[in-house]
Amino acid sequence: IKNKNGAIAGPRLDNDKLYRYSYSAEVGLNRPTGSTRGNTGFRISSDVDISLVWRNPQIQDEQLLRLQISNVQVESAGKRSRKNNIFHGSSAESILGKVKLEALQRPFMVLWKMGKIRSLYAHKAEPATIKNLKRGVASMLMMQLKSGKMSEADASGKCLVEYKATKDQVIRTKHLDTCKTQEMGFTTHSPVLGISGKSTSETVITLENGIIKSADVEETHILSINARQKAAAKYLLISNRQSLTLKKIEVGPTEVAGKDVASVVKSLDDKHMSVGVMVEKVKTKCKGCPNLMDTWKAVRSQLEPESLSKAEAPRSFLALLHSLRKASKSEILTVLRNCSKTVLPQLVDAVTSAQTPSSHSAILEFLDFSKKEGLVLHERFLYACGFASHPTETMLQSLLDLAQGKIGSTEIKESIVIIMGALLRKLCLKGACELPTVFKVKVMLLAGPDSTQMESEVLMYLLALKNALLPEGVPVLAKYAESEVGAFSTIAITALQRYDPQLITPEVKKTLNRIYHQNKRIYEKNVRAAAADVIMSSSPSYMEVKNLLLSIGHLPHEMNKYMLSKVQDILRFEMPACKLVRQVMKDMVSHNYDRFSKTGSSSAFSGFMARTADVTCTYNLDILYSGSGVLRRSNMNIYGQSNNAFLHGLQVTIEAQGLESLIAATPDEGEEELESFAGMSALLFDVQLRPVTFFKGYSDLMSKMFSISGDPISVVKGLILLTDHSQVIPLQSGLRASAEFQGGLAIDISGGMEFSLWYRESKTSVNNRGALVVIGNVTVDTGFVSAGVEVGFETEATLDFITTVQFSEYPFLVCMQMDKTTFPFRYLETVSKQEKLPSGQTFSLKRSRDQLVPGSEFPLHQENSNMCKKVFEQAW
Repeated sequence: IKNKNGAIAGPRLDNDKLYRYSYSAEVGLNRPTGSTRGNTGFRISSDVDISLVWRNPQIQDEQLLRLQISNVQVESAGKRSRKNNIFHGSSAESILGKVKLEALQRPFMVLWKMGKIRSLYAHKAEPATIKNLKRGVASMLMMQLKSGKMSEADASGKCLVEYKATKDQVIRTKHLDTCKTQEMGFTTHSPVLGISGKSTSETVITLENGIIKSADVEETHILSINARQKAAAKYLLISNRQSLTLKKIEVGPTEVAGKDVASVVKSLDDKHMSVGVMVEKVKTKCKGCPNLMDTWKAVRSQLEPESLSKAEAPRSFLALLHSLRKASKSEILTVLRNCSKTVLPQLVDAVTSAQTPSSHSAILEFLDFSKKEGLVLHERFLYACGFASHPTETMLQSLLDLAQGKIGSTEIKESIVIIMGALLRKLCLKGACELPTVFKVKVMLLAGPDSTQMESEVLMYLLALKNALLPEGVPVLAKYAESEVGAFSTIAITALQRYDPQLITPEVKKTLNRIYHQNKRIYEKNVRAAAADVIMSSSPSYMEVKNLLLSIGHLPHEMNKYMLSKVQDILRFEMPACKLVRQVMKDMVSHNYDRFSKTGSSSAFSGFMARTADVTCTYNLDILYSGSGVLRRSNMNIYGQSNNAFLHGLQVTIEAQGLESLIAATPDEGEEELESFAGMSALLFDVQLRPVTFFKGYSDLMSKMFSISGDPISVVKGLILLTDHSQVIPLQSGLRASAEFQGGLAIDISGGMEFSLWYRESKTSVNNRGALVVIGNVTVDTGFVSAGVEVGFETEATLDFITTVQFSEYPFLVCMQMDKTTFPFRYLETVSKQEKLPSGQTFSLKRSRDQLVPGSEFPLHQENSNMCKKVFEQAW
């Protein structure tokens, strides 16, 4: 079709004609491995009559079309036996109801200009679902007669669209990743724990004499859990198959005269209004769904403390979370005020994790931070805030208000500021770094360490900066790395290690090298070892690596062995610095027998916990001893990598100092005046938590050291919302697919340090117990018919890391053990499908697969295995 200038114009309809089409829209939900026969879903089919109502006298390609849907049928998308087919024997009226069917079959109008839908006119009072279905029909007319790319809006949103046009065919490819829609969802900030999506949409339009002969849409959305992409917990959402086929052309209504669209529409039906072409929100009421109190009564017994290492706990936590997100503030407060003491901490986890305005307001009203009592509940609230999947400025503001108000406990004040750092980082990652509250907290944390003379407060601000990872924080941390207080130096240096190596500037590297090589003053061993770790992991230069190697042999005895182990671990595990280390080792001055034969018990070792096509999970254990054989620092890390994203899943550090006097040993250089101390610090899923102290000072130590069977101290215990993803996918058919994935983790991390002068033995233990449940579902609910697929998996596991040191003789014996449970690791996978009609008729199908993996011990270096044999031979 060409205009009077010979240029290609838009498609046009002839006046006085009625174009009768058959139309169908099908939504099918399934797993990617399942055949289309296993789809759950439904198909809506009908006739659609299209006729020209008015043509703009000045612009011939601007046309007002009248569309009317008739002969509606609703049926199952999959092949079902009569017994399993809930649609069998149902009519469109019995499924939709008389009012909705009449509304669907009421004519509506579309302004069609150069093949694009500019406006859609319908009765404003019609149900949103009905208007959306009409938008889906109208979207089938979107086209253009020449190739090219542009941004345009249809039922599924405003997207970049690419056209390829030939004489009788137009292919319309929609780039769904560019679409802007009416409803914004949320997702977990860490890609390792998050959800990936891949979507395609292609419409093939065939033309005959400039008229649409047929239009066929194939639209798919694949959603997958990043850590389990190869498992069944990946959905294929065959979200939209649409077809519009011309059946016949008949004599139609006469074209109406008029100057403009608005007056023509009003003259035809004064109730018609422009309603927009994009799908609008639909509120669906859940009939027969349990309220919050009903859900709470059903799950509370599974949330008792003794159940926290079983899969029932996170499964119940996720069920409760769904109810909490729909509940009012008063309903949540009622449950909080009628909860037993043993389950209340777990309920606080769930209420805080819900992250709705109602839940946040309720928990802040329930907790009283001005009192000393309630330390556990206050800490659980703060940790849940730190692990929040999609924190808001309001959440950060509430913590700022708490920090500036009256707080009954210094530990809680410290936790509030530390967690504010974690929220700051997540909000900055979302691009919200310049929001007023975020900016205020950023200024506060950067100025914090210099604003106080109290050692505990300086530590608090440094830990908050370790969480925030602000680029502006690097100079502050570099300054405190050279502090005379060992605790300041250690936190500042380990914070720098969490930064992108590109932010570790030459000036910072000079600082770290000064610390390691003690150019200005003497430093504690653990501070120097931490500085060496950062240097090696931050793109070191040839000379930096050479100087580190040359230092081996001139360090305190155990530090020599630690640095040697570190270098060997870099080579064995092929870390980024390994090529440079090999290059330096070609020089015999750096690499010789004298240097590389140092003995001792300190060690550094890295290994794989899991290697799959989706995720790589690694661990490393670094242990540094004093020359006397007493533990100085034990550091265990677990990392996850997926899709080039990185997650620091766990770090548990145990530090001890000033214990040499107990065994009449001589402290190492720079550690002669250190106060007796042992403590533990944990970093969990990129969030640094408040450290805990085992003992501090000689009197505290003496009261605790005689028992070798003391109970471990809890570092973190509770329920964490690990994966949290919610989105609405508007389909081109006008239907809306809701996708939700939640992963709940029940975790119990404890640790202890036992010391016995009688047996001349010390033992440190880190016990990690956890259960993970991930549940995801995709649902299409129109209010008159719904279909859904739910997939889930769950695991239970235990990881214990125990170090035993016998210092009855020299060289002392050290045995490290890292056990992945003594009982089987359980993995359960479930898939369920459902279709439902308003009459209450349902079709459901559920399948599950259970898998047991035997317990095992993770490998460490051979030297450790030899030492363990000696330790346990003596113990035996």
